[in-house]
Amino acid sequence: MKTKQWSVEIYISEDGTDTLARAVLFSGSEERTLGYGRARRNPIDREVPEIGDELAVGRALADLADRLLGVASEDIAQLAGPA
Repeated sequence: MKTKQWSVEIYISEDGTDTLARAVLFSGSEERTLGYGRARRNPIDREVPEIGDELAVGRALADLADRLLGVASEDIAQLAGPA
C-alpha cells in the first residue's frame, strides 16, 4: 500500500475587529490549494480572540474543501472527455 501525506498550514491575522485566516494545502513540498476565511466581531461584543480564530479558521477550511472538490471535479471532467 502506498501512503501519501498532505499537510495544511493555517495562518491567522487580526486587524481590529476582523480575524482573517488562510489555509494552505501542501502535497509534499508543493503548495496545492488555498482557502480563506474571515470573522468580524461586533464592536459592542466582548473581545474573545479564540472565537474569532475558530470561526475564521473553520471558514478557511470549508473554503479549502470546496476549492479542492472543485479541482477534483474539473480533473474528472477532463478525463471523461467530450460527451
